[in-house]
Amino acid sequence: MKKNKILSAVSIIGLVFLFLSSCDDTTDTFQISAPTAPILADLNFTSIELDAVNTSNPALTLNWVESDYGQQTAVNYAIQFANDEGFTNPVTAASITGQSALTLSISEINAAAGNAGLNPFEWATLYTRVVASLGSQNSEPINSNTLQFEVYPYFNYVFNDYYLVGNGTAPGWNNNANNPPLFRDESNPNLFYYTGYFAKPGGFDEGRFKVLESRGLWQPQWGVTESEGSDTPKTEGDIAGNPGTQSNDPGRFGVPETGFYTFTIDFSTKKYTTQPFDASGITSPVTLSIQGSSVATTAMTPLAFDGHIWYASGLRLTPGDVTFITDGGATWGSTTSFSGVATDGGGSIPVIVEDDYDVWFNDLTGRYILIPLNL
Repeated sequence: MKKNKILSAVSIIGLVFLFLSSCDDTTDTFQISAPTAPILADLNFTSIELDAVNTSNPALTLNWVESDYGQQTAVNYAIQFANDEGFTNPVTAASITGQSALTLSISEINAAAGNAGLNPFEWATLYTRVVASLGSQNSEPINSNTLQFEVYPYFNYVFNDYYLVGNGTAPGWNNNANNPPLFRDESNPNLFYYTGYFAKPGGFDEGRFKVLESRGLWQPQWGVTESEGSDTPKTEGDIAGNPGTQSNDPGRFGVPETGFYTFTIDFSTKKYTTQPFDASGITSPVTLSIQGSSVATTAMTPLAFDGHIWYASGLRLTPGDVTFITDGGATWGSTTSFSGVATDGGGSIPVIVEDDYDVWFNDLTGRYILIPLNL
C-alpha cells in the first residue's frame, strides 16, 4: 500500500510538470514583426473645386503600398483627413480591409473637409493619410506619409435640429406652431438644452412635452422609455425615439409643477435631465434686436408664453456676423457659428453661409441658435 501511494505521488508530479511545459509552448502564438508603413502614391492634381450639384461623382482616388506585419493577415486601412499636417484633430472618412485603393465621392470629401474645420466657399489646404492597423481593436496602428491638396468645399450643414411640442410648452400639441427649438451645445453637436417656462395647470397628463426633429412632422419624435400612462415625470432618465430606438411612439417628458426648468437631452448617451431653474431676479430687456454685417438691424419678438425666449423667423443672413442688441445698449455675442452662448461684449457671431434663418435667443442663459431653412 505504501508503494502505491509513492507511485501515485510521482504520477501527479509528472502530470504537473507536463502541464507546465505545455503552457510554455508558443508554437501557435500569433507573432508579428515591426510593421512597415503604408505608402500613399502621389496625387495627379493639386487642387479640386467640389461640385454641389453632382455630389455622388468620384472626387479622389487614393492608392497605397500595403503595410507588412510579417504575417499573412488582412490589414485595416483608415482614410483620414485634417486641416493641419500634424493631424491634431483627424477625421476618418472611410475604412476598408485588405485593399490598397479607395475612391471617395464629392460629398464624402466635402463632408471630410467640413468636419475637419474648413470653411465653405474658401480655398484651403486639406491633408490626408492612411492609417494601417490589425484586428477589430485596430491594434498596432501605423501612419502612412501625408499628402495635401487645395480644396474649395461647398456648404455642408452637418447638424440636427430639434423642437418642443406638448401642453407644457408654448405650441401645445401642435407640431407646426412656431415650436421653439432646443439650443445646441457649441462643442457637442449631440447635446441640447432648453431653459424656460413650463406650464402644468392640472393633473397627471398636464405639463407634458416631447421633442420633434422637424416642425410639421410627428416622426421622428423623442420622449421617455416608459409608455404613455406610465410616464410619471422624473428628473432624469433614458430617452426613446420613433424611429430612433423603436417603432412605436415613446412616452412623454414632464414637469411636476408650473415653473422654470432646464431640460437637457444628449442624443449620443440617450439620457435626459429636467432640473428646476431659478429665474427670479432675471429681467428681460424691453426690446432685443439682431444686427451686424450679415443683416440690417431687425427687431426680435418674445414668445408670449415665455418672454425670455426671443425669435426672428425666416431672416435672410449673408456671410458676415451678427450680435444681439438690447434697448439698454448691451451687445451680446460669441465666436461660434450656428449655436453657442452669447455674453455682453462677447464678440460677433459668425455667419458663414447665406440662407434664410430662424434665429432664437434665450435671455436667461445667453444661448442662441441660428437654424438655416434651406440647406
